[in-house]
Amino acid sequence: MGPSSLEAMEDLNLVAVGPLKRRVRQRKRIPEIIKTKLQRNLSCSGTKLKKILTGFFPVVKWLPKYNVKEYIWGDLMSGLIIGIILIPQAIAYCLLAGLDPIYGLYTSFFANIIYFFMGTSRHVSVGIFSLMSLMVGQVVDREVYLAGFDLNEDGTKSAFGLNSTGEANTTLINLKIMALNMECGKECYAISIATALTFLAGIYQVLMAILRLGFVSIYLSAPMLDGFATGASCTILTVQAKYLLGLKIPRHQGYGTVVVTWINIFKNIHKTNFCDLITSAICILVLVGGKEIQDRYKDRLKIPLPTELVVVAVATLVSHFADLNGQFSSSISGAIPTGFIPPKVPSFELMPRVAYDAIPLAVISFAFTVSLSEMFAKKNGYTVRPNQEMIAIGFCNIIPSFFHSFTTSAALAKTMVKDSTGCQTQVSSVVSALVVLLVLLFFAPFFYALQKCVLACIIIVSLRGALRKFLDVPKQWRESKIEAIVWLVTMSSTALISVELGLAIGVVFSMICMVAQTQYPKVSLLGQIEQTNDFEDMEEYDNLSPVPKVKIFRFQSPLFYANKDFFLKSLYKATDLEPFLEITRRRKLEKKAREKAAKKSDRVDETNGDEQISLRNSSGALLVSFPAASSEEDK
Repeated sequence: MGPSSLEAMEDLNLVAVGPLKRRVRQRKRIPEIIKTKLQRNLSCSGTKLKKILTGFFPVVKWLPKYNVKEYIWGDLMSGLIIGIILIPQAIAYCLLAGLDPIYGLYTSFFANIIYFFMGTSRHVSVGIFSLMSLMVGQVVDREVYLAGFDLNEDGTKSAFGLNSTGEANTTLINLKIMALNMECGKECYAISIATALTFLAGIYQVLMAILRLGFVSIYLSAPMLDGFATGASCTILTVQAKYLLGLKIPRHQGYGTVVVTWINIFKNIHKTNFCDLITSAICILVLVGGKEIQDRYKDRLKIPLPTELVVVAVATLVSHFADLNGQFSSSISGAIPTGFIPPKVPSFELMPRVAYDAIPLAVISFAFTVSLSEMFAKKNGYTVRPNQEMIAIGFCNIIPSFFHSFTTSAALAKTMVKDSTGCQTQVSSVVSALVVLLVLLFFAPFFYALQKCVLACIIIVSLRGALRKFLDVPKQWRESKIEAIVWLVTMSSTALISVELGLAIGVVFSMICMVAQTQYPKVSLLGQIEQTNDFEDMEEYDNLSPVPKVKIFRFQSPLFYANKDFFLKSLYKATDLEPFLEITRRRKLEKKAREKAAKKSDRVDETNGDEQISLRNSSGALLVSFPAASSEEDK
């Protein structure tokens, strides 16, 4: 290569590149890999210790940078409002969990404090949640029933092995559990079950975080979670309906809770307590009215209306001074102690009985928490760490289980309230916890005369958002039939069979639909939008122009071995072209063309054999014609 060519290459900024060579990577032996990882993970230094602490306790990182002037008022306002909302909900959701009201207040207090230290989301409100309370309540009632206690709310502990009617309890009961029951009675046994269940759920969540199993939430699709929440809301509504009527019906154990409970309600409808019925009707009217006003004028109202707290306060005063419990036998909350019960280690003897039940609790709790934290982080322009969120919600269950609390999760409604009332950081959670603490220390006894039907009304009205999903089904069906079917199957199985089986059925069916979608995805031909460079589905939109002599085919799925045949068939059908038939047709045409050419060639040969010699004049007129000579003699 001459100097001139080199100069030309330099002018063009060209560099000669040799052939590509794949890097040879030396594979390390397994002992070396283990040794390297142990050295990296077990080594200790000041920098690494600081990194671990800030990772495990994110508050250490963001609290020193807290802008008091900019953030404090929003955090104070949102924390105060959430605290006011938490008080009636914490007491009410204990009805779902089958526990005394004081435990709901403990749960709300400790969950907010722990998430303040360990959470990475600025807006998520972690605490008592209706769905978690329902799932805990089903396990608690089942174990209380198997232990031989009376499931009626006002029932007292029966003789062990006998129920309140004197019938023998046929369930075989472990002697250790028997001793535990004899020591503390029904309510103590119920909270022991709840704390053991909560402890295990937290352990599962921390293990999932350590093993990096957060990808499990990918398989919990949005339609499946919505359907599960709606089906569970139907179950919650059914379970609470008896309180509206003042009926004392034990919660059904087993499958088909919704159907069996409604049958029992109608069988006992003649036993309705009219005091509870009238109170329920008034409370629902006030609560729904307050919610509607809140929704209609939410742009004008700077803070949410504390409708629940007002209803609880007024109902408590009326019940106390009118003596509704003594005069009309209306069920009331009863004594709520002040202060804190001494901490207690969750019962390890009870854990084998609830080990399986803790799995769906752990999965649903972390799925709701992670999805809500990511959703509000994206909305407000910051990031969260899903793995740390799993650790945080895990410890929000593990630590409170020592303080007589039950399973918690992030709650959508309260998180939306926090976001809309100016929340900036998790300092608002500390404010909410302080509001709950005031009630625990000073005001808890004032709720003694609060009717249970009022608490049931609060729970039922809070389900409005989930139950309104039924109105979205036609729209969802038009947008995506598969997602609508997933929603319907999950909702139906959760409501009609059981919450746990409904979750399992929803996950399995959702995965089957996912496989079906990738194996048989939607296909379409695209047309060009006039005067643009954009293309859309020609079947769904009008006024699209097909590109001349070009077919644009869209296949809405990754292409892999399971859908390659469907891809080819769809492509052939959309383009109206079958390659094999086209090849066969062309071969036949070529064969016919060859045969025709061969026949023409034969005719030319015959014509050449009988060639005529013609003489014409200058104007082209024939003068004479005679056969050409075929031999020397003829010539």
